[in-house]
Parts: sequence; structure tokens; C-alpha cells
Amino acid sequence: MQPTVVVTGIGLVTSLGQEIGPFWDRLLRGESGISNVDSFDTSRFAVHLGGEVKAFRPASGTGRCDPAAVGRASRFALSAAAAALRDGGINVDKELGDNWGVCVGTTSGEPQEIEQAVDRQLAGDGDGSWSEFLERYPCHTIASNVAVEFGVGGDVSVIPAACAAGNYAITHAVEALRAARAEYVLAGGADSFSRITYSGFARLGAIARDCCSPFDLNRQGMIPAEGAAILLLERSDTARSRGARVYAEVAGCGLSCDAHHMTGGHPEGAGAVRAMELALADAGIDRRDISYISAHGTGTRSNDLVEALAVKRVFTQAPPPISSIKSMLGHAMGAASAIEAAVCALAVRNDQVPPTVNFRIPDPDCALDCVPNFPRSMSVHVAMNNAYAFGGTNSSVLFRKWKG
Repeated sequence: MQPTVVVTGIGLVTSLGQEIGPFWDRLLRGESGISNVDSFDTSRFAVHLGGEVKAFRPASGTGRCDPAAVGRASRFALSAAAAALRDGGINVDKELGDNWGVCVGTTSGEPQEIEQAVDRQLAGDGDGSWSEFLERYPCHTIASNVAVEFGVGGDVSVIPAACAAGNYAITHAVEALRAARAEYVLAGGADSFSRITYSGFARLGAIARDCCSPFDLNRQGMIPAEGAAILLLERSDTARSRGARVYAEVAGCGLSCDAHHMTGGHPEGAGAVRAMELALADAGIDRRDISYISAHGTGTRSNDLVEALAVKRVFTQAPPPISSIKSMLGHAMGAASAIEAAVCALAVRNDQVPPTVNFRIPDPDCALDCVPNFPRSMSVHVAMNNAYAFGGTNSSVLFRKWKG
């Protein structure tokens, strides 16, 4: 029988705030963290909305890693990791040691560093090398900076699996804990807002002009965002021995790849179906036991349609309630499913699920209970967190109520 892995700490950086309590309250109220983009000029685009973190207040760490010397995604990850450790009752002033690991998912790494280097080049400023930017750019620096800050001596990994990266990082951490390669792992995702990402989605015509309204008949598209979430994961016996508060058990994980199209999943949802079924099998859970699904729910016509189709293929009798918090936060790329994983753990612990806001007219092709516009108090025994990405990358992670 494989060891049980539990969530004992949560750290967040989102457009709706950073403190767990206020973030959860605002989410349940259906508040929006989306506004006009401030970090660069969007006048050449037809769209101007984004889920930027405009009042970022980093959680204090140890000071071993200088926040001024790292990129914005790393600063988000450092802050979320510090918050997760403190939330989990861990002393951040001591080096964590060799029995700790770090795994962070990301889509773009530190794209703002490349943008700054290009801006300097176009302005004719500097000697043309701009090594200070380029050294901060690679994806691996995010996890490495977290490891340096907190003295992590075990496995340190970055998984750049695009918009499914947070779930992939959590899955990697669960596997490490089950195999006794670590006793504790800081796992999640981080991405920062950038012109590169925004321009790409704008040119694809994928960004909504007015609001993100997943599963609505008149949905316009997604809204790019930024943020981070880090979960403190450990085995249940370790958590019990130190008297840790447990949010939820990570009961099962499932990963798949459609290998069908560069930007779209399989039109019949084959890979998404496989990821959900693998997660159910890994957990030994019957599909009828799933209480709630946190949708990938980007608000694009094709994604929502394929996701709804996949969910109905797995839950043939009566799909459980499903909602998309991207309607409030925007799509935080590699951080999105990590934030949604935190939301699943909170839903399981609190027996409440957040709504899908901006939902006005049901799409008959996406006929699901989308928890429209208002939260729902209900028994949440198991929450399923789904995330899908470019390249046909699919992931599902299950969070179960802890009864230890």
C-alpha cells in the first residue's frame, strides 16, 4: 500500500490577493482580479485586460536569495514558498536540508528578463551583452532560487509543461514522496505577466475583450494573468508526527498527452479523458465519488467545448458540479493549475466551491452544472483538478478529505 501524501501548507500570489483567508473570501464572493493592463502599452492591440498582480507584497523569507537579483516569477515563487512553509508550521530561518525537494511548473520562465534585454538593445544602452538579464531568464532559475532561499538539498526540478505545469509539478512531488525520495516537497507553479505572452495570445485572437466567461454560449476567450501557488506536501505519517494541520490528501494523479495538435487538444477529448481515468485509478476512487471539478475552463470556444465533452465521457450519468476560477483570476499559465490545486484543497477542507462568474447563457454543447455566478456550500469529499496545455498535455489531480 503506497504512502498517503497530504497538503499541510499553502502559499499564494494572485490577482485576487496573497493571504489565504481574504483570497478565499473574495473568490467565494465572485470578485474579479482582472483589470486593464498596466505593465506595458496595449494600445496596438484590440484587447487590454489582464490578471496582473498589482499590489505584490512579498512574504518575508530568509534573505539568502536577494529578491532584487531574480526575475518576477522567481519573486512570486519565493513569496509563495515562504508563505506555504509558515502556513505549514515550518521554521523558515533554518536550512531545510537534504530530505526536502522543490518542484515548480512554469510556462515561460522569466520572459520579462528577455524583454528588458531587448529594450536595452533597441535603446542602444549598454555593451550588448546584458548578462544580468540573460542569467535570470532560464526556467530552472525559479526552482533553484527557492532552493537557495530555504536551503533545500534534495531534488530540485522545473517542469515547463505550459498551462498544465502546476499539476505536473504536484504529480512529480507526489511520486517522490511515495517513493521515499523526499520527506517534504514544495510544489506548485509560477509565471509572470509579459508582453511576449500577451502578444502571442492577442495575435491568436484568443483574448476576451470584455470578460472571461467559461462555458457561456457567448464566451469571448481567455484573459492572460500571472501569479504563483506553492503547496507544502508531505507523507501523512510525517504530518501526524509533527502535529501538522492537514488541508487535504492528494489521492491520485493522472497525466497524458494527445500528441494531436500544437495548440489544441484532441477534438473528442481523448487525452483529457485518459488523464481523469488514470487519476481515478491511481486513487482507487469510483467516478461517482467525485464531488467537484475545478475546470481548466479558459473561456475559449474550443477548449471549453472539448473539456465539457471529456467530462461527460468520464461522468456519463451525472457529472459533478464544475467551475472555473479563471473567470475571476484570468489564466496564470504555469501557475494556473497550482492555484486551482490550492482552491481544491480549500474546497475539500471548507465544504464550499467557488463559482464560474460572468455566466449568463448556457451553451447547450457545454451542458454542465457550472456553479454559475454564486458559490455553493456542499459536501466536498473529493475534488478533481483538471489542466490542459498546448501540445495536448493533460493532467488531473484528486484531492480527498483528510480523516486522519
